[in-house]
Amino acid sequence: MSTEIKVPRLPESVADATLVNWHKKPGDAVARDENLADLETDKVVLEVPAPVAGVLKEVKVQAGATVVSDQLLAIIEAGATAPAPAAAKSAAAAAAPAVAAAPAAKAPVAADAAAGSVKSGPAARRAAAEAGVDLATVRGSGIGGAVNKADVAAHAAAPATAVAAGAAPVAGRVERRVPMTRLRARIAERLVTAQATQALLTTFNEVDLQAVQELRARYKDRFEKQHGVKLGFSSFFVKAVIEALKRFPIVNAAVDGNDIVYREFYDIGMAVSTDRGLVVPVLRDADQLTFAQVEKAVGDFAARARSGALTMEDLSGGSFSITNGGVFGSLMSTPIVNAPQSAILGMHKIQERPVVVDGQIVIRPMMYLALTYDHRIIDGREAVQFLVTVKDVLEDPGRLLIGI
Repeated sequence: MSTEIKVPRLPESVADATLVNWHKKPGDAVARDENLADLETDKVVLEVPAPVAGVLKEVKVQAGATVVSDQLLAIIEAGATAPAPAAAKSAAAAAAPAVAAAPAAKAPVAADAAAGSVKSGPAARRAAAEAGVDLATVRGSGIGGAVNKADVAAHAAAPATAVAAGAAPVAGRVERRVPMTRLRARIAERLVTAQATQALLTTFNEVDLQAVQELRARYKDRFEKQHGVKLGFSSFFVKAVIEALKRFPIVNAAVDGNDIVYREFYDIGMAVSTDRGLVVPVLRDADQLTFAQVEKAVGDFAARARSGALTMEDLSGGSFSITNGGVFGSLMSTPIVNAPQSAILGMHKIQERPVVVDGQIVIRPMMYLALTYDHRIIDGREAVQFLVTVKDVLEDPGRLLIGI
């Protein structure tokens, strides 16, 4: 019995997707729930699982094509089995004259077959597709010889590979041109739109994190033992931001035409850097989460973002965002608002610096904070006071317990 494989239903905010690559070829056996193909949207990479076991009978859409919800991708012959080795051998013998007549066509077929058995993740396969690299020719450095994205990049950077991929030597150097991924193109579009449609302004402050560090040091072992997750900085910043948003609700608002939409919920976006670009999964109702729940959610987001397992729901909505350039060593930056939100907090590197406390010069773990906001609805006074509130709460975390 034939079973149709269709594009999964895409959310209303996503019009279409790109079929990045097939993991199976016509005639290949497939197992139930095995990933057949990868679809890339503006936000995430979706897998297309096989609903039944059988043989991939026909592919209706080739890699690189744009597809929409419920579009027919392929047909599986349910319950069928792949040709036996003897049958395959006979087919190959029957095709021998054609192969002899065109020996150059033999190599790609062998390469495709070999690539299907290469251990690799979605990021590596995507990088290989973009660079025009055959995974079968890449030496893997991962566990069991698995190929990762870095292996593909190193292979693609080799002069011979670059030339083979169509790069043109310029004055003794090599260039390589690859198209933007849908995610990178969407990020570029959103950033340009945000700067073109919002009156963005950034205000700065600095925070002394000694109290937070002392609190973490005092309770980190008990916290991890009881909750099964490490006590990081994320939960402190999320809680401090929520306290500031409650005091200055305009920072949690959004512009809709000539209206200001005040949101009385706290869905906090946590920016995560991945191989494909920056994504912002959202902590729903973060004000109702405990420190442990925040830490677990942030850790889960980071792991799933890097493995390409985030869903559309994870990335939809959000009333305010936090981004942390400090993990890459950034000391100060001006983040761009994640429209249609109206503000974003930028965290940075914690650096020991001499500061004056009670008339004495002391060494403290300091961090610069940056709040970029839409000046159309948020005045400088509110932005500055918002950031001061975040600073005050972090410098005296006990405020969170007694509500001051």
